[in-house]
Formats: sequence, C-alpha cells, structure tokens
Amino acid sequence: MDILKVVVTVIYVLVCIALVIVVLMQEGKTTGLGAIAGGAAETYWGKNKGRSMEGALEKFTKGLAVAFIVLSVVLNLLK
Repeated sequence: MDILKVVVTVIYVLVCIALVIVVLMQEGKTTGLGAIAGGAAETYWGKNKGRSMEGALEKFTKGLAVAFIVLSVVLNLLK
C-alpha cells in the first residue's frame, strides 16, 4: 500500500506542475482596448477557438483539473 501511495503522490505532483504551466501559458480573456467596447468584434480565431492552440490549452486544462481532483480524492482515501 505504501508503494501505491508513493506512485500516486508522484503522479499528483507532476499533474500539479503541469496544471500550473498550462494555466500560465493561456492568454487573458480581456486583452487590449477591445475589452472596453465589450469585445464585440469576432475574429477568425475567436470563431475557431476549438481548433487553435488556445482551444487545445483549454481542453488540456480541463483534463488536468479533473485528474487533480480525482488524485486528491484517491490520496485522501489512501491515508
């Protein structure tokens, strides 16, 4: 049981570090003077966000967040 706890803890630390890095790589939601006007101007990248690098980072962030929560629960149960 101790080996399992060590392995899960190492994976947990790696997920935490990856989550911090991915969140820091993302752009802010309100950038530039467009935010003052409400950001009404739609661009090509705004419409196709799911296929862009920003969309991939958001999906990866969601996956890492789910892994973070699941591993937190597992580590709590292994105490």
